[in-house]
Amino acid sequence: MPHPILIVEDDRAIAELIAMTLQVSDLKPVMCHDGLEAHALLSENTYDLVILDVMLPGLDGFSLVEQLAGKGHPLPPILYLTAKVDVPDRVRGLRLGAEDYMLKPFHPVELQARVDGILRRHHHKPQQYQVLDVVLDLASHAVTQDGQWVDLTPQEFSLLEMLMRHRNMALSREQLLEAAWGFDYLGGTRTVDMHIQRLRKKLGWENVIKTIFKLGYRLEVPPCG
Repeated sequence: MPHPILIVEDDRAIAELIAMTLQVSDLKPVMCHDGLEAHALLSENTYDLVILDVMLPGLDGFSLVEQLAGKGHPLPPILYLTAKVDVPDRVRGLRLGAEDYMLKPFHPVELQARVDGILRRHHHKPQQYQVLDVVLDLASHAVTQDGQWVDLTPQEFSLLEMLMRHRNMALSREQLLEAAWGFDYLGGTRTVDMHIQRLRKKLGWENVIKTIFKLGYRLEVPPCG
């Protein structure tokens, strides 16, 4: 059974943003705003991941990890999310065993992708997404709707995966283009619009995949969808 993800961040607005980002992926966040409180929580509870700031009241993020490791306490994967941009700080975090080190300010989509990657590596996160009556299976590279197979091109599949993975989040055409065609694609973002139109038609999702004016698209579903 999945365990919560601990967010250790003294800026409450940032902590709330991180929590909302995790909830989009159906993950359960737990927030605390102090290094000493985090020490107590990690000593007494089990988490699948810790998203950890460095500059914290009470006990900084580096010292927190050092103290727990020094006591032989098993630690979950650590993702440092901090404004400390100096290379020595980043090296110190990674040498302490951090899984990843991400700088503020951050984009929620990138944070979501990094969290997904860590959870897949450590906890074998299911390789399947479901929104409404559509199921996308990464292992078999198949999409079904109400149990019936849907024939998608590779680009349509990649666009749908990106939209489902980041449902209820606005994604730019550039982000979708990169996800489906890669960094080195020389075509313009107009191709994204054409493929989105085909995807909407195949799934009957004209009112589910919303156009975001001058930006891109959002897969819009209720929280239980």
